[in-house]
Amino acid sequence: MTADNDGASAALPEGWLAVDALDLEARGVAHRADGKVVFIEGALPFEQVSAAIGRRKNNWEQGQLTAIHRESSQRVRPRCPHFGLHEGACGGCKMQHLHPGAQVAIKQRVLEDDLLHLAKVRPERVLRPIEGPAWNYRWRARFSVRHVRKKGTVLVGFHERKSRYVADIRECHVVPVHVSDLLLPLRALIGSMEAIETCPQIELACGDDVTALVLRHLEPLSEGDLAKLRAFAQAHPGVQWWLQPKGPDSVRLLDEGGPPLSYTLPEFGIAMPFRPTDFTQVNPHINRVLVSTALGLLDVQPQERVIDWFCGLGNFTLPLATRAREVLGLEGSEALVARSRENLALNAARRPLAPTQFAARNLFEMMPQQLVADGVAHKWLVDPPREGAFALAKALADLHQQPELAAGWTAPRRIVYVSCNPATLARDAGLLVHQAGYRCSAAGVVNMFPHTAHVESMAVFDR
Repeated sequence: MTADNDGASAALPEGWLAVDALDLEARGVAHRADGKVVFIEGALPFEQVSAAIGRRKNNWEQGQLTAIHRESSQRVRPRCPHFGLHEGACGGCKMQHLHPGAQVAIKQRVLEDDLLHLAKVRPERVLRPIEGPAWNYRWRARFSVRHVRKKGTVLVGFHERKSRYVADIRECHVVPVHVSDLLLPLRALIGSMEAIETCPQIELACGDDVTALVLRHLEPLSEGDLAKLRAFAQAHPGVQWWLQPKGPDSVRLLDEGGPPLSYTLPEFGIAMPFRPTDFTQVNPHINRVLVSTALGLLDVQPQERVIDWFCGLGNFTLPLATRAREVLGLEGSEALVARSRENLALNAARRPLAPTQFAARNLFEMMPQQLVADGVAHKWLVDPPREGAFALAKALADLHQQPELAAGWTAPRRIVYVSCNPATLARDAGLLVHQAGYRCSAAGVVNMFPHTAHVESMAVFDR
């Protein structure tokens, strides 16, 4: 987000800075008269401020906001008392001082700038941003746990800003209200356990009916501690304890019974069981709209075959199976593919679905021959991790430039690319547009993480 200060920085009183942009760390960006860049924690575009400079390099400086001489109209009072620039402030959010609408505008600008400057791609149409609740949206989180002997207390929360220490938070406004209400009881619980020193983390995963808490414990838990966990769950209906003695694969449910951990996609009649350490979208409200919008943009017809790349547990694959003639979901892990097949069987028993297959591939080493072997698909849905889908885009480009490799294979007419990293989306868009014969017909942002600098987006490619 940039502002036009009409050269005002040259006429400002000594020590003042005119902020003209915001970077992805939510720092205000100003320029001194000699052009040197100054990054200012807590400052916003259109403001005139003073700052205490903490770091100086040849081309840039970094500092903390100390005074606001002209305030931005987009500055708002942070809702959470633990947000701020002061020592000990919670680092879970970066933008609570900026109006949510302005946050979305900044993210849209980041996407457009990355596409233009990194890929020389300009979307034919800018999609309306996908937005949802700005508060209590985060159904997944990882809380750090620490016993602070000097204070005689246990802390449960996010880390402090730019620190390895755990912030002393007593409420959180981005997680569901009932989870925020659990923070102090969780502190008391861990403080009463024998394992007070060996439980460094509690991972949160909310489903539609269950709140799963995954306790990471470095040593086996005593029977007394297990009894305390059970009593806690009984006192807080809907809470389900999972134990993690080692890596994510070691996670197990403390006690069987009760409703499964799952979320639903009501528009498609799909239920998605998952384990609390599985990757699922943090924001279920936005995820439902995202799936609906992506399928709407893909415009799948009943006679078409579709491939869902990086399919995960089937978040897009199973809804696609309600629209297409045939669907193939591809993922990098045999174990994850097995879970996807379980979800397929569960949903196929409840409603008619198109023939759907899942298979494992190394999606970061895709070759043109593998694309041909996976068969012709009219359309693709691509939802990669932060690394993007470079190998996939490169294989498409190779087939476009060397048609003799295709042997009758034809490229998809449309690709909908869902991205959690605008830089890798831009890189892949450059390949698709300049080397694979596509045009970027639309792109827009998805505000999956309000009050953070994280940019999710979606782009449509046609040929």
